[in-house]
Amino acid sequence: MRRETVRVGAFLFVVGITCAARTACGQQIGKFVPVAANSDADHALTEINAASDPAQKLALIDKFAAIAQGDMVIVVDDQYVNYYIAAKNYDKAFEYGDKLFALDADNLSNAVNMVRAAQGKGDVNKMFSYGEKTAQILQRFKEKPAPEGTKQEAWDNQKAQTLQDVHESVVYVEQLVFDGAYRTADAGKRAAFLVRFAQLFPDSPFANQALGVAAASYRQTQNTAKMLEVANGLLAKDPDNLGMLLLLADYYSEKGEQLDKAESYAKKSVSLLETAKKPEGVTDEQWKQQSGLQKGLALSALGQVNIQKKNNAQAVDNLRSAAPLLKADDGGYARNQYRLGFALLNLKRVPEAKAAFTDAASVNSPYKALALEKLKGLPATAANKS
Repeated sequence: MRRETVRVGAFLFVVGITCAARTACGQQIGKFVPVAANSDADHALTEINAASDPAQKLALIDKFAAIAQGDMVIVVDDQYVNYYIAAKNYDKAFEYGDKLFALDADNLSNAVNMVRAAQGKGDVNKMFSYGEKTAQILQRFKEKPAPEGTKQEAWDNQKAQTLQDVHESVVYVEQLVFDGAYRTADAGKRAAFLVRFAQLFPDSPFANQALGVAAASYRQTQNTAKMLEVANGLLAKDPDNLGMLLLLADYYSEKGEQLDKAESYAKKSVSLLETAKKPEGVTDEQWKQQSGLQKGLALSALGQVNIQKKNNAQAVDNLRSAAPLLKADDGGYARNQYRLGFALLNLKRVPEAKAAFTDAASVNSPYKALALEKLKGLPATAANKS
């Protein structure tokens, strides 16, 4: 997406004023900086935009800066920002972007450019810092009272139109910030960034996804308190969130806690998967594998709940149904077969239990050693019988 075409925040009208942006004029959030047609500033911007040689373009911007006064310095700084982003000199882009903010704190297009620069540099902390500025600019604009002499209804309509005009730019910022958080290698930092993202942009289409990944990341780091806080909070907002239903059903069943809730979440997951539609961009084969794995995880969690509630016959049914669906996931398959072995032992079906533990030990996972140890304690007469 070409963000270099986003103009400094202003309302630039065609009549008597030329638009200095490189695309069609439109409503933006920030100061209104008129550039009169045939003015020195108009000629300077025309030359700058026509220059293809980077050195020549920078010299022309410097020349423009020497004559710029008042709010026209905003336009100059915007030119410097876009120039240095194109040159991949992100530190200089930050320098001029911060100068621009000092002159126009609500310049939304500058906030977009700063997030772009932070993404180009690979600096997630700066991405969030400027992402926060973006969110604050939007919030201040939404809360801005009607100017004196303007009717509230007309002002509300004008604000709604402006927000619609900048929607694409805001979504672009959200995409960059979310992606920066998502790609953070450290699971704990990734989770914290994603939670912060959802707080900054609660209405973003990526907000729930961010919270879902955050909850899973917190579980990865064994930060159970934060995992439960985020997961339960997301379910309160989105009761049909399949990822969180599966995560909590899996966690509670494994821990032997809140078994009724775990059972309910697992059953609801299976029900949702029966009517779930294939996401756009996912092939039929990918969807079959993804939805099958999810159903396998739900059935395995349900089987574990059955074991905890001493309903071992039902556990065997659920765990055996889960097994073929989990084949593609060594860890999930091994855990399922390990659980199946216990359910069968509880039913005193020792030969079948040995077969299940043997399956669990057949793949590399944390359950391999556990299953082998369990097999040592089973009587030899149980061998080769299922």
